[in-house]
Parts: sequence; structure tokens; C-alpha cells
Amino acid sequence: MKAAVFGRPGIENVGIVDVDAPSPGPHEVLIRVVRAGVNPVDRLTVTGARNPTPMPHIPGAEFAGIVEEVGAHVDGISRGDIVIDYPRVFCGRCDMCISGREMLCRTGGVLGTVSNGGFAELAVVPYVSVMKVDASLGWDLLASLPVSALTAYHGLRSSGLRAGQTVAVVGASGNTGMFAVQLAHIMGARVVAISRKPRGWLMDMGADAVVEPGSAMRAVAELTGGAMADVVVDPLGSGTASWSLGLLGSGGKLVSYGVLTGQEVQVDMRTIYSREISIVGTTGGTRAELVELIAIASSRGLDARVWRKYGLGDVRRALEDLSSGERDGRVMLDVERR
Repeated sequence: MKAAVFGRPGIENVGIVDVDAPSPGPHEVLIRVVRAGVNPVDRLTVTGARNPTPMPHIPGAEFAGIVEEVGAHVDGISRGDIVIDYPRVFCGRCDMCISGREMLCRTGGVLGTVSNGGFAELAVVPYVSVMKVDASLGWDLLASLPVSALTAYHGLRSSGLRAGQTVAVVGASGNTGMFAVQLAHIMGARVVAISRKPRGWLMDMGADAVVEPGSAMRAVAELTGGAMADVVVDPLGSGTASWSLGLLGSGGKLVSYGVLTGQEVQVDMRTIYSREISIVGTTGGTRAELVELIAIASSRGLDARVWRKYGLGDVRRALEDLSSGERDGRVMLDVERR
């Protein structure tokens, strides 16, 4: 089969090569990959910020496809089923897994980083990390649920968001941002979408206002009568975190699940305690939340806006486009495209 493989860190070292097709073990599923989402975690894996294993390595944490073969001890999944991956490798035995927080497994990690991933024609996944889905949702949305949508959903749920509250989403046109906007709207919140360039399509996704960063403070104040936001979702890190804290009202919560602009932030702790602000760190999401998310996508509708779609042979361009200032939506791999 053909796969995107790198043997040493660097996007320039990723190549499309012929490798032996994997065979599923007794508790595994072999998936013919149709579509894969391209995410910052994939870029971090390829560039060496993560420690991928095995090496040489096939990245790709988020994908959708069709079951080709199942292991001898797999029940409930059959050849021909349309499926997505739950993008975590987990033991199922540690305290984190037993409590239902598989993404915090003591010995696990991100699928596509601690195991080979979905930037290939075929991928093997533990059957406990395979979810059956409805093909009518469309390949682009299906391949956006495991990482982009799940990360946003878990972050919002962890914030305790309630109907009628106000949410500000920083980086709203990004992979997770577009889903944070939609899901917050579905959850009954008022949503201010913040993007460097005003994106009209975010209004169609449920935003009550779409503003540039320079106008965000005023927009949130006007929408809330000066009370400011109950929740701010900020996946960008040091470049925006201090400013995002300023968008919060008393008792507000800053949800952080990314550091695209840097890791270290200087915080005025007096502001944190005197206004009882909480900083909520989240990562990924649980299998139970992914099941809920699939149900939401089926019953309420979600949309994945795609900016560019590449064949597997253009995986380098796809990874490079993640950091493009012109990006206006998702970057996807159409793995079946020749």
C-alpha cells in the first residue's frame, strides 16, 4: 500500500512510499482510509516536537474510512462498515481509563504519534477505538469528528457551559474553532467568533457576532451589557492567552487546549483570584463524548468547512498549509485521490 512516511523529523522528509499492508491482530480492525483531517498534532509529530513511534513513521491522528477486515475477537464491527477512529491509544486498565478519561491514559498517547496513523491507504486500529458512523454525514465531516470537533466539544463540556451564557471563540475559523462555534450555539450559548479576518461563513455556523481581535473586547461588552464572557475558548497559547483573560467576566472560565503561538504566559494572579476566574486545561476528549458528538452531528447537524483538499501525494503541501495566513477552513487529505 501507499503511505506517507518519514524516517527523521521534518516536513521535507515526508515521502509517499510503498509499504507492506498491515494485518489486523485479534482485537484490531483494518480500515481503508478515505479521508483524513490534517491537524497541528500531525505537524508536531512530523517536525519532531512529539516523539513518534515506531520509526519510520506514518502520521495521521484523524480519519474516516471503510472496514476491510476485522480480527478474530472483534464483535459489532464488520467488513464494509463506515467508521472513524477514536484518536487515542489507551490501556483500559489504569485509573484514568477506568474513570472514563482515556485521553489521559497513564501509558497511552495520540494515535498517529505513539502508533502509525491514517495518512495511508490502510490503517490498523484497536477495535475499542473504532466508531461506526453514518456515511450520509459526508467524508469531510466524518474525518473532522475525532480531533477537531471532539477537542472543541470536550473543552466546552469541561467549562460547564450553560444555555444563555456567552462564549468567545479565539481562532474561530481554525480546525477546532469552527466546531466550538457550532457546538456552543447548539448548547444554547451566545457566540462571539474571533478571527484575524472576518469570516462571514461563521455566522452561518451559529455565531452571533464575527469580529477581528481588535474589536473583540467591544463586541463582547456590547453583547453582554458589560458583563463580558462566561467562557473563552483559546487554542492559540501565549500570543493570545493574556488578552483572552481580559474578555472574561467575573467567574468566567478560560478553556485552553493548544499552544500554537507559544507555551509560556505571564498572568496577573490578582485578576484570577479577585474575579474568581478559572483556567481549564483540556486535551482531546473521551470515547463517550465522541459517541455523543456523532449523535449531535446526526440529529442537529455540523459542518466542516474545507479550504483545501489534497491527494495523499501532496501531504507535504497539506502540512505546510496549516500555517498559511490565507487559510480559510480545514485542510484535508482525500486519500483515495490519485
